[in-house]
Amino acid sequence: MTGDDAHRRAWHLAEAGRHAEAEKVLRAALTAEPADARLLTMLGYVLRRQFDYVSALAACDAAIAALPGLADAHGERAETLLCLLRDRDAVASATEAVRLAPHNAASHLVLARTLAQERRFDEARAAADRGRALAPQFVDGLLAVADVNRVAGKRDVAEEAARAALALDPDNEYGRWLLAMIDAERLRVGRSMRALRDVASENPARPDVVSMTWPIRGLLGSLRIWFPVAIALVAAVTLAGVWWPPAATIGRILAALFAAVVAGFALRLLVPAGRLPWRCLRLSPALLRRAAHGGTVTVCAQVALLIAYAVTGLWWLPVLALAAAPVQWGFGLAELIGARMDDPGYLHALKDLGRDFRDWGAEFGQWWRETKRELRETWHDDNQGSVPPRSGRTPR
Repeated sequence: MTGDDAHRRAWHLAEAGRHAEAEKVLRAALTAEPADARLLTMLGYVLRRQFDYVSALAACDAAIAALPGLADAHGERAETLLCLLRDRDAVASATEAVRLAPHNAASHLVLARTLAQERRFDEARAAADRGRALAPQFVDGLLAVADVNRVAGKRDVAEEAARAALALDPDNEYGRWLLAMIDAERLRVGRSMRALRDVASENPARPDVVSMTWPIRGLLGSLRIWFPVAIALVAAVTLAGVWWPPAATIGRILAALFAAVVAGFALRLLVPAGRLPWRCLRLSPALLRRAAHGGTVTVCAQVALLIAYAVTGLWWLPVLALAAAPVQWGFGLAELIGARMDDPGYLHALKDLGRDFRDWGAEFGQWWRETKRELRETWHDDNQGSVPPRSGRTPR
């Protein structure tokens, strides 16, 4: 089998989702042609789809070493670096892909995704528009436009592009997921959950249970932003009642109002979602599950304290509710980490970060030991110079 035949066969296998078989075909072909850059790039793609990001990056690096001018190799390298959370390096690789192939739509779309991760939204949208202009009917191009605009907060444009992509390819899994998440951000709860459930049922081997918990996570995330501010306002008004008694009544009214708003918002999200988010939460990573449960309990306790204050007027109740805010933020951080615990790229990035801290600690320890040694030597030399010489006479 020639290199072109192997590449073609591997591509068809990868399109069918048979990535392990595609990898075998590519590795067999590479034994005869180990420096074939196209085969190495394709191998990088197949390995990335199997979540073996480190090996995928090594394959892309080998492809670039064999043929530095291959734009596809730089583009695939950028995709892999994105998975490894190395956004700045990904931008550099994608920029090189565009320089080598300025008329290749895929290169501009990769650049758009990398720029969006760097939060350079204007540049990202411009790159996505260039890619779409080069291939107006390219489904991946429309999805990239939708993805970039969703991250940038342009949900109308994102929804339009996602629907255009699904009109061309109604069974596109990523497009359906993306549209479901746009619906989630617009609080179209029922429609979003139905779409996510359908996508998961068609991919039972790897269901996206984390995405299907979004009503719970979205509720807690929103409350972590504004609810502590509301509780702080109630506490401030309550304490002002020491000098101006009518303020205590105002504080009790505000406490009841904020508790009612939280309860209404929770009903608005959780009732249309049904039991599915709670079922998926049981299947999610342990850290995410525990953080979500802890955050839910904390919010319920804060709401209960506000209601109790509205009824009794005891000043220390809103202060206690405010003291629980750091606990809620801690659960939020744990949830953020836990939501990515099943992502190999995220785990690899955490390992790299831990390795960097260990290296920094070792360097700091070495610097501290050398500094102490130099200080001791300096102190010893200074004291030697200050000791008076002995006269050789023994005092009586």
